[in-house]
Amino acid sequence: MAWNAYLPAMNARGTSRRIIVIGAGPGGICATIGLLQAGFEDIVVLDRAEGVGGTWWHNSYPGAACDVPTHLYSFSFELNAAWSRPYATQPEIQRYLEHVVDRYGVRPLLRLGTGVQGLYWDDECLVWRVLTDGGEELEADAVISAIGMFNELSWPQLPGLEDFEGTLFHSARWRHDHDLTGRRVAVIGSAASAVQFVPEIAPSTSALHVFQRTANWVLPKEDTPFDPETLAELQANPISVRRRRWKLWRELNLFTQFNDVELLGKAERAGLRNLSVVADPEVRAKLTPSEPYGCKRPLISNDWYPTFNLPQVELVTDPIARVTATGVVTADGTHREVDTIIAATGFQVQRYLSALDVTGRGGRDLREAWADGAQAYLGIATHGFPNLFMLYGPNTNQGSIIYMIECQVAYIVRHLQRLDAEELVWMDVKAEAQTAYNAALQSELERFEVWNHDCNHYYRSPSGRIVTQFPGDMANYRDRTAQPDDDAYEVHAGRPFGTRVRRPVLT
Repeated sequence: MAWNAYLPAMNARGTSRRIIVIGAGPGGICATIGLLQAGFEDIVVLDRAEGVGGTWWHNSYPGAACDVPTHLYSFSFELNAAWSRPYATQPEIQRYLEHVVDRYGVRPLLRLGTGVQGLYWDDECLVWRVLTDGGEELEADAVISAIGMFNELSWPQLPGLEDFEGTLFHSARWRHDHDLTGRRVAVIGSAASAVQFVPEIAPSTSALHVFQRTANWVLPKEDTPFDPETLAELQANPISVRRRRWKLWRELNLFTQFNDVELLGKAERAGLRNLSVVADPEVRAKLTPSEPYGCKRPLISNDWYPTFNLPQVELVTDPIARVTATGVVTADGTHREVDTIIAATGFQVQRYLSALDVTGRGGRDLREAWADGAQAYLGIATHGFPNLFMLYGPNTNQGSIIYMIECQVAYIVRHLQRLDAEELVWMDVKAEAQTAYNAALQSELERFEVWNHDCNHYYRSPSGRIVTQFPGDMANYRDRTAQPDDDAYEVHAGRPFGTRVRRPVLT
């Protein structure tokens, strides 16, 4: 898909509509570039972090890397011929995002170190008011949330955790000032982040206890660094990069269809071959998943399983009973003394934008609206919250999220341009459109047996509703977001755009 294939022609004179983008990760960066290319000029990008990158700024733990091939996990409008390996590491991805920010003029629009506490729709003035952590109130005609899924940390709920006297931190807020050499370390969790950082830290520790609740499928990672000849070819011939991306897109589009029994079986066989390197049969049995492949987030690593052959590494599957001042006690009464605890317990991924305090039309509270689980129309707009759009919103997790985000940005920009073209003040997705879309979506999700298996995955909200996965492939989502759907929105013309209704300033 060409970056601007579904965008109306650029408004050459620009527009004065004020837009706030929340988040300076890949989504916020992409949205800002799309807005600029469409002629929008009054844009502010807010992010609590001191640098750009979002997830890639915060997740700087040893071994952090992309689990989607990086030639596809990058913007279609800014291909990179210089990726050093198929799955780029965090520092390389961070440098790429910094480059994109500078090349496309995003840097002057950034307000880093500015967190958002909440936002509310002003029914009188017909604008959004965005409240920062510092107590500032900003006004916007439209807001794009690019906080995505991976923003609010999930901490293990363990008795006594607050009593631990050693060093405690979350893997997504890595303590680079804390040297693990010779340390006795407990890692709580054995999924996406642990699979990447445990092999990196294990050799230098004196003891490493990995606490696993359930085993995950970990497939081999085809990640041999590109040789000089391949890099030279990619950099000398731009079509080679595009061709590689097309190939990866087709392969991933096929692989992420988790209702193909043959592909699922092939993946499980590959996972078992990967697992076979674990020498101790008891440890190998504990690392063998009991649920079908695809039931939980698939993982890839060539180093995870060999790590459990190291003499100082212990896999612990007994439940944790409590944490003491000096260590961790499991249900069997064993007390393991440690001086460092690392929580590899991920994020509260089901919350999305409701991680912030958001109030819409007529005082509608987003958390109450999502009491049954986060839901939106196309994962982008939710009823009762006009001129508010989401990137990586509910039920948009599929394939390369960068590709999905580009589809969403094209959709959002097109609708913002409609506001200007028709001189509308606001648009709000109709309740019936959102309900119909989500009813069909949930019906489609029922076809995926592995996603409906009871395996304690993060895909479901507490109500049992699947709120993360998209049941089609990337091409299907592209086509859905490209379809004209003006009738799905209620619109309000009201006062002519540009006539501001200001609240009185009290002195």
